[in-house]
Amino acid sequence: MSREWISPYKQEKKLKDITRVTATIIATVLAFFIIFPIIWMFSTSLKGQFDVMSIPPQLIPSPPHWENFHDALTFLPFNLFFKNSVIYSILSVFGELLSCSLVAFGFARLRARHKDTLFLLMLSTMMLPYQVTMIPQYILFNYLRWIDSYKPLIVPTFFGSAYLIFMLRQFYSTIPKEMDEAAMLDGCSYLRIWWNIVLPLSKSALVAVAIFSFMWHWNDYLGPLLYLNSEDKLTVSLGLSRFTASYGGTPWNLLMAASLVFVIPPVVLFFLFQRVFIQGVVISGIKG
Repeated sequence: MSREWISPYKQEKKLKDITRVTATIIATVLAFFIIFPIIWMFSTSLKGQFDVMSIPPQLIPSPPHWENFHDALTFLPFNLFFKNSVIYSILSVFGELLSCSLVAFGFARLRARHKDTLFLLMLSTMMLPYQVTMIPQYILFNYLRWIDSYKPLIVPTFFGSAYLIFMLRQFYSTIPKEMDEAAMLDGCSYLRIWWNIVLPLSKSALVAVAIFSFMWHWNDYLGPLLYLNSEDKLTVSLGLSRFTASYGGTPWNLLMAASLVFVIPPVVLFFLFQRVFIQGVVISGIKG
């Protein structure tokens, strides 16, 4: 009798071990394919200009050229480009946090006729590719004389983003509405409920939205390419494009070195707020 009871337990345990090992192997292989481009980028950044295209390729350059990072960052005024990207990204994050949180509060907590229809209409704007609205926006901003300034890049963020509004609306829907009713009995207005009750309870979702917004605007290339012309107003993404040269003259080692420095802020930001970010994404995507 004991074998009949123990044997199924051992088989189940063995099956779980096999599943765990298989999942670990698959995850390790996938992680390698994701991390390998970064490893190759780092390897290329330490090579000499004529060693980049060497055959067979070298993964570990000998000797490593650490001076490539200094040369890459002094090849162009990257300190100015970095400051421009920081200003553009932070102001855009502030604009989207303010507008998206307020609009999401209206969709999640207020009662209004045709609210669901308006919400679906807002979500339908995500189906419009940027290439469709690019020319009308450019004509409008050119009429306003905003070309070669950060206004076309920053001002639209104060009117919200459909995807970020959707995320926050999903999170706001999980907060009990009894808290709103109790606050209204104490004389709170809707704005005060949003500011004093909903926002403090939504820190994880707001951090997730802030990271998504920062990543998008930090890596944005097409927007600055359209609206910025002056050299002193370029962002880092445009500055990296200045390394490219025709007929194979691109200094790939310097380009990879500058690109590594370029990806450091988003990576650091993600690891600092990793736990809160994942929590906000999970709650915003599942509940509601």
